[in-house]
Amino acid sequence: MNSKTELKAYRFTSSSYHILPGTLDYHCVKHDLDLKYNHPFHNDVGTIKDNVHIKDISVEENRCFDYHIVQPVGSENTKKVIFLFHGFNEKDWTKYMPWAKAICEGTGSSVVLFPIAFHMQRAPKYWSSKRAMFKLSEERKKRYPNVVQSTLSNVAISMRVHAMPQRFIWSGLQTYYDVIQLIEACKEGKHPYIHKDFGFDIFAYSIGGFLSQILKLTNHKGYFSNTKVCLFCSGITFNRLSPVSKFILDSEANVALYSFLVEHFDKFLQKDDLLHHYIREDHIEGEVLLAMLNYQKGRTLREGLLKKYEKDIYAITLQKDTVIPSYEVINTLQGAYRDIAIKVDEMDFDRAYTHENPFPPNTENNEQIEADFTEVFTKVCAFYTNGLPKGDT
Repeated sequence: MNSKTELKAYRFTSSSYHILPGTLDYHCVKHDLDLKYNHPFHNDVGTIKDNVHIKDISVEENRCFDYHIVQPVGSENTKKVIFLFHGFNEKDWTKYMPWAKAICEGTGSSVVLFPIAFHMQRAPKYWSSKRAMFKLSEERKKRYPNVVQSTLSNVAISMRVHAMPQRFIWSGLQTYYDVIQLIEACKEGKHPYIHKDFGFDIFAYSIGGFLSQILKLTNHKGYFSNTKVCLFCSGITFNRLSPVSKFILDSEANVALYSFLVEHFDKFLQKDDLLHHYIREDHIEGEVLLAMLNYQKGRTLREGLLKKYEKDIYAITLQKDTVIPSYEVINTLQGAYRDIAIKVDEMDFDRAYTHENPFPPNTENNEQIEADFTEVFTKVCAFYTNGLPKGDT
């Protein structure tokens, strides 16, 4: 940080870890209902014997962890908060620190860097060991000679998703409940820094936008009624995502995940009572999550909710983004008939960039990158402070 902002750590213990795979007996608090994990789908071909495949419910780092807040120097409490949600398969916050600092300085809000389940500091350090992960990636390539983009950076998450694609659902739901838990703790005056009468917005990048849209569109207990959501390189349904990348997922994991969540999800729901309960049986978060998986199947519910909150959502896309293409963001957020007034700003930079690294460090174009960065976050901060920017959608 610098003289204007500082970084503070706060402890969090997840109350919702109990929904994760790893046991047979479950209990839904909302319905006071005992449930059995009767169909523990597990794809053995995705595994290699090691400690990547430990039981999700037993990962202590995912249950108890520190999250961070970028806050103005010297501030004792805050009534203005912006949650920052990161991308898929992220391991540290380095990329996001300048983003959080720019948002904090540009809005006066404190920025909560909250990690998605099994990401960042919520994952065992072993999964980030370069030596161990390189070895695993080489073994995975031998097992799957045609695999594309298997690397030491993505092998842990690729193996886990390949073996149990439903982890995407359960870790997403846990994170959803964790954010609600934190908000309610703040509202009850239990947070040492965030005032109980606080207001909050969301900045979401990549898969973090998936989480942010579910939070906004479900609007649990009306908590998100006045929340503005800014999506950066984000905003599409799962089946319009192209995540095969050395930094995200390898091709084998992507095929398994797509097959489970898009092509055969209805069949798996029929077999898995626990998953069926959280997706189909009076859990609005499950219904909205389902609507965010498939562009066509969930369109009526999704577009109805997006239209309801159209003035609270703003997206910035990048023209050369191949993971989350601009036109797919427009298709999702503005609807099939373009009757949803969500503003989408498509930008392009006169330099090389990728979805994973829109502002690459240590390059020859530092001045250009800094100018591009400033332009993006000037738009972001203006949205939070002044509302939607003027111009064509």
